[in-house]
Amino acid sequence: MTDKPGFIGLGIMGLGMARNLLKAGFEVRVWNRTASKMDILAVEGAATATGPADLAAQCDLIFVCVSDTPDVQAVLLGENGVIHGAKAGSLVVDHSTISPNATKTIAAALNERGVQMLDAPISGGSEGAANGTLSIMIGGEAAQVERAMPYLQTMGKTITHVGPQGAGQMVKLVNQILVVGNALAMSEALVFAQAGGLDLEKTFNAVAGGAAGSWMFSNRAPQILNRDWRPGFTIDLQQKDLRLVKETADSLAAPIFATNIVFDMYRTLQAQGLGAEGNHALIKALERLANVTVAG
Repeated sequence: MTDKPGFIGLGIMGLGMARNLLKAGFEVRVWNRTASKMDILAVEGAATATGPADLAAQCDLIFVCVSDTPDVQAVLLGENGVIHGAKAGSLVVDHSTISPNATKTIAAALNERGVQMLDAPISGGSEGAANGTLSIMIGGEAAQVERAMPYLQTMGKTITHVGPQGAGQMVKLVNQILVVGNALAMSEALVFAQAGGLDLEKTFNAVAGGAAGSWMFSNRAPQILNRDWRPGFTIDLQQKDLRLVKETADSLAAPIFATNIVFDMYRTLQAQGLGAEGNHALIKALERLANVTVAG
């Protein structure tokens, strides 16, 4: 029997993910705090719910993609949360990036009601969400991963079961350390190239396909050269994730030198009102230090 899917959270990532479920032919029910986002998908064939509990009462497989730990707690365990509508045997798949410890606590509360949970954070930016090419790292029981797989395959290209509940969130924090480290290296390299008087388009073409290449460089350096700050992932959301990295690293006594530097650089950009720009706008912090503007 095919599970009836529902999707909670239609933001910069969730909208594309839910749309891909619809494109695959699934009958999807959606809910979002801002109702206008539901209207977009309703026109495309999605049913709508009045709240998380209502959605859970009508769906067997509930996908969640919201901003932060308190948001996940609210939509899953809050007054009108999923836990109050979900049937025993239902499965929650949380694509948000939140605290690994909070994930375990939320999962335990759902498990007590007979509701299963996978933590399945995502990476790949808004482009990956729209194109169904996300990387999805999953914590939870193997049988539940298999159950969710036909749906996940409409949203992601690299889907990896990494361990028990909470492990998905830990791997996502590993991912974010690498993302911001790559962003810092890209920013330093482009400021260096600009200061050195290089042709930036030729420089990009020369290095993007070699050992120095990365997803970040290939996808975000062209945006920087065009002074295009539209977000695949915003500075504000990146900072939320880095706070989780810092908290977890502190509990593990793990050094994160470069990550701490990037966190402080992003904080200066947030203070300048740039939190809604893409995370590649990190370069603006270095440009101001060097009195250089990078442009192709």
